[in-house]
Amino acid sequence: MRIVLLGPPGSGKGTQAALLRDRLDLAHISTGALLRDAVEQQTELGREAQRYMDAGNLVPDDLMLGLIEERLGQPDVANGFILDGYPRNLAQAEALDVVLKRIGQPVDVAVSVTVNEQEIVDRLSKRAVEEGRSDDTEEVIRNRLRVYAEQTAPVAGHYAARGQLREIDGMGSVDDVQQRLLDALQAD
Repeated sequence: MRIVLLGPPGSGKGTQAALLRDRLDLAHISTGALLRDAVEQQTELGREAQRYMDAGNLVPDDLMLGLIEERLGQPDVANGFILDGYPRNLAQAEALDVVLKRIGQPVDVAVSVTVNEQEIVDRLSKRAVEEGRSDDTEEVIRNRLRVYAEQTAPVAGHYAARGQLREIDGMGSVDDVQQRLLDALQAD
């Protein structure tokens, strides 16, 4: 199974992706972890990405897509994958479709985890305190949510138009959300 997991920051995507990885024996591909690993291993793409990151710039879409394609070629992806944190905009979704078609691993389903804005602010504010992250102020969190709504939320429409989107309620316990996610993956 090949899954794209969508949802705003703080919706629990990473937690749910890790649980799905273990439960369904799928590769969890987090773009943040992918970048950190490529930089740490000093791969050619990692060194190129590091130049952008060191300058305080976003890693360009084509470079990020190259890292994802490289990762999709690894043996643990044979059973399928969960893409967490990518695509972040419609251009990335369309480019990803091209790559996945070329390598014969098209997306089976996209799941959008929905959580109300105040809950996200509360979750991320709590995480900021627990992890000592002074950059996650309420103002910054709300801005990240605005950016998500403008740039990433439309990606759900891309998958909905193809009949591949499932939406789940991300409110409640981790176990409750996991069960909703599993139910959505089995629905047809």
